[in-house]
Parts: sequence; structure tokens; C-alpha cells
Amino acid sequence: MNLYVKDRQIVVPGEPVGEAGKVSIEGHVYRVNKKFFSKVLGVVYVDEERKVARIIPLKGKYIPVEGHKVIGKIVEVGFTNWVVDINSPYTAVLPVSEVTSKPVNISRNELARILDEGDLILAKIVSFDFTKDPVVSIRESKLGKIPRGSLVEISPQKVARIIGKKGSMISMIEEMLGVQLIVGQNGRVVVVGSDPLKEEIAVLVIKKIDAEAHISGLTDRIKEFIKERLGE
Repeated sequence: MNLYVKDRQIVVPGEPVGEAGKVSIEGHVYRVNKKFFSKVLGVVYVDEERKVARIIPLKGKYIPVEGHKVIGKIVEVGFTNWVVDINSPYTAVLPVSEVTSKPVNISRNELARILDEGDLILAKIVSFDFTKDPVVSIRESKLGKIPRGSLVEISPQKVARIIGKKGSMISMIEEMLGVQLIVGQNGRVVVVGSDPLKEEIAVLVIKKIDAEAHISGLTDRIKEFIKERLGE
């Protein structure tokens, strides 16, 4: 192969990735003569069957950390596990053993009855070491399928501002709008409310925090924004 890097390797801007040859090098790269260099801080994905290597940028994406609670979306139902999108360059694996402690011997169709493609879950990252996809679990209390709500995606770096100091921001939003916010450390928030209008306002509030997190006086602005939307 004409690559200087391995599958799932992290590269930095300007790092040589490979040279023109048998493997097609795509994504965020630039070419100097026959050599390709990464344009971004990113992860290398190598598809050996298709002979393609692609650089996917890490900026704005979530890098898994063991112990983090994340909101995932089921993207594939396997025979012994589920594949989960966690808003990361890495897809997560949810084994049957991390869903139930009881011994199971069930078919793929029966797995789909438990969790199907498109379902949202609140999960915990139980293992990750950069060499393979992270493993997640929903066996702990308060984890599992999220049956309803509006999904909002923000920058993972802004999650702390959604929560606020000692949970102050999230508490204020929930109390003023009568909603529940399920926050994942991977930059996803699910808003659950009984009033569609207030649920919609909460979605707008989260997007506003994401856009204005760097500006001082955020809490007061959010409080006034909610009051205006409620017509107070």
C-alpha cells in the first residue's frame, strides 16, 4: 500500500498521509507532487476492500472518553450487538450483554424489537482506546432508550455551558419551560416536554447557548429570551 498511516490513526495538519498509487486518498488532504498531506486534525479511515483512505476532521466531533454519558442513535442491528452513532469519527458498539444481564439467545429480529434503527439511547462509554470502536452500555440506572423528545446537536465543547455551574443553566431552562433536558457529553441534547411550544422554545434556547456561549452575561440573556418567547 502507498500509505504512511494506519487505519484509525489521528493525523495533524501537514502530516504526510501517503503518495499516489494503488490506494485512493480522499477527504481533507492536499497534494504536493506525488505526496498527500492532511489539511486538518483528523482520523484516517482505510477501506482496504475499496482501496480508499479518507481523512475525517475531528473538529466539532466528539472523541469518546470512558465513563462519559452520551446520546446515541442506533444505525444498525446486528446478530449480537447494535451499532451506534455517537456524533464521533468512531461508531460505538452496544453488545447484548450491555443491555441485559440475563443470558440471551435471540434472533436479529428479536434484537430489533428491543432497539431498532433510528432509536435514540442514553448510554455510557465503558471502553475505548483509539485502536477499536468504543463499547457502550445501557445497563445502569437512568440509561436506555429515549422514547420521545426533540434532538438538538451542538458543539461538544459547549455542553458545559448548557449545564451551567452546578447545573444552574439546565435547572433554569427546565423550571421556566417545564421540560426535561437529557444532555449527552457528545454534543447532543434531547428536549422532552408535554407542551410542543415550550419544547420548541427550549430547542431554540439550546441553539442560542451554542452560538453565544463565548459572550459574557449568557444566563441573563437566556432568561430574558425565554420570557420574551413566553410573552411575559
